[in-house]
Amino acid sequence: MKKIFAAVVLAVCSLTGVNGQDRADQQNLENPESFSMIVLGDPQGYIKYDINQPLFDLCTAWIADNVDHLNIKAVLCTGDLVEQNENITMNRRMLNQTSEEMWRAVSRSFERIDNKVPYIIACGNHDYGYRSSECGITHFPDYFPFSRNSKWRDCLVADYPNRNGVVSLENAAFEFDDASWGRLLVITSEFAPRDEVLDWARALAAKPEYADHKVIFITHSYLCQRNAEYTDNEHYKISPRNWGRQIWEKLVQPSSNIRLVVCGHTGVPGEFEDAVAYRVDKNAAGKDVHQMMFNVQVLGGGWEGNGGDGWLRILEFMPDGKTVKARTYSPLFGISPATRHLAHRTGKCDQFDMIIE
Repeated sequence: MKKIFAAVVLAVCSLTGVNGQDRADQQNLENPESFSMIVLGDPQGYIKYDINQPLFDLCTAWIADNVDHLNIKAVLCTGDLVEQNENITMNRRMLNQTSEEMWRAVSRSFERIDNKVPYIIACGNHDYGYRSSECGITHFPDYFPFSRNSKWRDCLVADYPNRNGVVSLENAAFEFDDASWGRLLVITSEFAPRDEVLDWARALAAKPEYADHKVIFITHSYLCQRNAEYTDNEHYKISPRNWGRQIWEKLVQPSSNIRLVVCGHTGVPGEFEDAVAYRVDKNAAGKDVHQMMFNVQVLGGGWEGNGGDGWLRILEFMPDGKTVKARTYSPLFGISPATRHLAHRTGKCDQFDMIIE
């Protein structure tokens, strides 16, 4: 009798173990030879309310769970990690966290992918100054030092000091290698980058050792939603500065190998199309530059909603070495069979191909 009982327990445990690995909505690469990068839109809406913070934890936990399955080479975050960089007086109509509490929360969320995958952050206007870029002070280097993520060690190839003269990952470049794509360089910049930052990035991309790389540039303010015009003449006091139009004219358009730009920043409550933008323009070498804005912070109920309904973007780099497939997905909806039918957006602004030749 004891043997029969033990066999039943073992069978049940084995069955539970197998079922425990099932996913409600397992995402897969279209081609198993592909690799991917994950785009996280501005997290500030998740982070400014303690009740929302687990939703961003879910996003980074989902990434950690899929690093191998989706062959994730990097995570690209468009910035605005916090609602206010340096403030202890809470406006309870728009947040319930101090700046220190917000920085600690977003740091904890990224801990889930520390030592698993490189993540590259383009700091936003809310990450500087006191409430919103009154000046260039930021706590970003305090919470995101180079030493916290071992996966930066082998891919970081260059950096440039921030507005306070501090060496930081705010202005940095990361190199990746793939059998089909060759070498890629991802360059990130501070919010509204200074001329010297744009000069540094342009000279870096043109160096002989990087001239044959496909370059991805990530910055916070660059495109407006809906009409995909370049940002220009914004009201923030931070100075010196360049907005989207100047970034295109001074860096992206003159560089022959910058082929993809990723940004966040703009967006208004409304349709999903009000949180994204996309355009393609020719650079000085006559090559297409794909430019994509992704900022979902208002999609979970507006400015004071849940922070973005868990939406993120999966960029699949196909093994043909030229096609990037963009998909828009929410692990918040996908985690349950009851809501997984809501987890995929397939409109023109949500699912498209980019050809980089």
